[in-house]
Amino acid sequence: MIFRPMLEVDLDQVVEIEKASMPSPWSRELFEAELKRDMARYFVAEEDGKVAGYMGYWEAPQEAHIINLAVGPSYRNRGIGQKMMEYCMEFAKKKGAGLATLEVRESNEAARRMYEKCGFRFVAIRKKYYSDNQEDAVVMLKDM
Repeated sequence: MIFRPMLEVDLDQVVEIEKASMPSPWSRELFEAELKRDMARYFVAEEDGKVAGYMGYWEAPQEAHIINLAVGPSYRNRGIGQKMMEYCMEFAKKKGAGLATLEVRESNEAARRMYEKCGFRFVAIRKKYYSDNQEDAVVMLKDM
């Protein structure tokens, strides 16, 4: 398993993982726009030439704000999400981030457990954060 910056050539696989993972999946065009955003950093986990998962965050002064993280169905339950998070947070720390933040659906217990294993802690609830179903978001923070 290698971790590397996401490239436009990865987007077909990334979008397939997105569709299999998210209730309101992003379009290819949205990922293309993110790859062009100066403050955005996107990475993939690659195994045998295939994208196993991806993660993105935005750089803010001394902060990494995690935008998304997903692992393809056939690669789940192997610790790839946690390893990808650790890789990206180390990258962000080297770029000056002192903390990381994220929002996660309140119902996504597996993701919340994984984030806790990575050192994130609960800080707040954002009511009706997700527009597709008005679900609350759990805000989590990690001191780096």
